[in-house]
Amino acid sequence: MTIDAIVPGARVLCAVSGGVDSMYLLHRMAELGAQRGFTVGCAHFNHGLRGAESDRDEAFVRAQCKKLGVPFYAGRGNVASVRGMGTEAAARELRYAFLARCADEHGYDWIATAHTADDNAETLLLNLARGCGLRGLTGIPPRRGNLLRPMLDTTRAQAEAYLTAHAIPHVEDSTNAADAYARNRVRHHAVPALESVNAAFVQHASDTAALLREDERFLSDLAAKFLAGRTISDGIPTAELLALPRPVRVRVLQQAAGRELSRRHLLALERLCSGEGLGYADVPGLRVTRERGRLFFGTQVLPPLGTHILCPGETVEIPELGLRITVGEPGPFREIHSTFTTFYFKSAIIHDKLSVTPRRPGDRIRLAGRGCTKRVSDLFAERGLTQCARDRVPIIRAAETPAAIAGFGIAEQWAAVPDQTMICIRMEQIQTYGGEYYERYER
Repeated sequence: MTIDAIVPGARVLCAVSGGVDSMYLLHRMAELGAQRGFTVGCAHFNHGLRGAESDRDEAFVRAQCKKLGVPFYAGRGNVASVRGMGTEAAARELRYAFLARCADEHGYDWIATAHTADDNAETLLLNLARGCGLRGLTGIPPRRGNLLRPMLDTTRAQAEAYLTAHAIPHVEDSTNAADAYARNRVRHHAVPALESVNAAFVQHASDTAALLREDERFLSDLAAKFLAGRTISDGIPTAELLALPRPVRVRVLQQAAGRELSRRHLLALERLCSGEGLGYADVPGLRVTRERGRLFFGTQVLPPLGTHILCPGETVEIPELGLRITVGEPGPFREIHSTFTTFYFKSAIIHDKLSVTPRRPGDRIRLAGRGCTKRVSDLFAERGLTQCARDRVPIIRAAETPAAIAGFGIAEQWAAVPDQTMICIRMEQIQTYGGEYYERYER
């Protein structure tokens, strides 16, 4: 049992279900605590999934703690109330939340769980079957924050032998015998098949996971060193990313994103790095954009620009851009103060349907003062806008034809002159998207 992190005087909360593994954990930790000077408590979470059997387990653990003189804490949860995940995942979510609360409320330094070498081997096989990278093959981490797994070097057979030798009782979870859960199928069929090849499979698998864990830690440390001293919001140069060995690069992308990313999402970010695709990639809860040779990691996926109707004398807010557009009443103006966000249109335009939309295939415009008609896509390319930014540039249309483009100007045929009856359309930025790359229109 690995307890090197536990110092004399520490308080350790053991998660105990009442089964073989957790009863071994409770008794061994109580024994070692008496020898090494740390205090042990017991936490039991009743998932309420097995009716009377669940209540039996709780009563059993309570009674065993009383015999040992170990403080006992019980919790209950409604697994069915957790939405969006399976029964096993929901139970785990509620259980770990209870353990964290219990440790905090009662002043425990550590939470110890009874995961064994067998659990580690099963986890490795499950991750391999579902598809994973190196991290998935590292199995169960021995420590995460204040969470300890001191039994990862102990097999289930060793735990059983200890209980038998010391006449320590335990309870059996009836669901452990069923093949309804993936872990049980691996435990009942895959592991025995592999043990028929090599009886020491469980220990070998656990040892392999430990070796791979060292490799993963080394590569993650290299990624962290690459990011050290950088400000993620300033963007990461794609040339520097591409110069990294791939194992380091994908971990830099993971760390910069601040979340676990699937193989599919990592490949999308690598393609983005290489200049492929649309100039952005969406990963869970995050949009990453490529701009000026850098990757920018946003905080949210920006909503697409929709279609908005404009009418003289009205103000329209475009929430997806954080933009307010004010359309004036027709009238003469002696002076015109045009900007890239304020446009003066000939009054004739009011007879046409006015709207704001994103770009459309085939859009063309002859901007005032340019002397030529150009494709809107070419104008955006000349400005160096990413595909993501291009889709969010508002275009004012008259009868579905581009009449003005924010940040670029007004179409020659609609540009008013002083003393002419005209309408003024103003765009005002009222909100920005913090942490996101957002193409502003004031040029």
